[in-house]
Amino acid sequence: MGTESKPLDPAIREALSGISTATLTTVLLKKGLRNVWMRGTVPIAEGQPRIVGRAFTLRFVPAREDLATPESWSSPISTRAAIEAMPEGCVAVVDAMGVTDAGIFGDILCARMKKRGIAALVTDGVVRDLAGVLGTGLPVWCRGAAAPPSVAGLTFVNWQEPIGCGGVAVFPNDVVVVDQDGAVLIPAALLDEVVALSAEQERLEGWIMEQIEQGTPLPGLYPPNAENKARYEAFKAGKQG
Repeated sequence: MGTESKPLDPAIREALSGISTATLTTVLLKKGLRNVWMRGTVPIAEGQPRIVGRAFTLRFVPAREDLATPESWSSPISTRAAIEAMPEGCVAVVDAMGVTDAGIFGDILCARMKKRGIAALVTDGVVRDLAGVLGTGLPVWCRGAAAPPSVAGLTFVNWQEPIGCGGVAVFPNDVVVVDQDGAVLIPAALLDEVVALSAEQERLEGWIMEQIEQGTPLPGLYPPNAENKARYEAFKAGKQG
């Protein structure tokens, strides 16, 4: 309905697959972005992998009785139609306004998303048919489960437009990274810079962990003082040499 979805560079996807959401929030904080972690986006199952993808956005508004009906599921503007518009590899990010008593997607919709190669579903709402959703194998981050359908509390209005999910502004084609700590948004315009800074942050923290295992105390190490920065640079130079 809105912005066309752009593919994500495989090299960017691979790089971000090795970077935790914790690291990303630190890097984004240093860039002045404090509100990038989507509240309530909890992994629905243990062991879900870290997933990276372009955001494909969907938006619900409060239920209105003339619009939020089972008949609306057959409308051209419906979650069903939105799913068919999703490109392979995207992360579906759904603004459910934090509503927890109406499940936005159930097992059938999640099964179709899995079949179409959607990477993950992220929402500040809940799903329904929990056992069935888990059975589809679609990775989901949400607030939990509820039996009632979406129309019991929500009206679906559009896809691929700016939304709010878990208190975070999400625009189509922003990049989303999800892992066991939840979902983090990377603004599309900052993607290359954030990837480079995050990769370096991961290298530094890996070195710091090695120093801790060797018994080095934290003061002056984390964050590193001038002496430890020099030691780290020497370590990097040795790795690169």
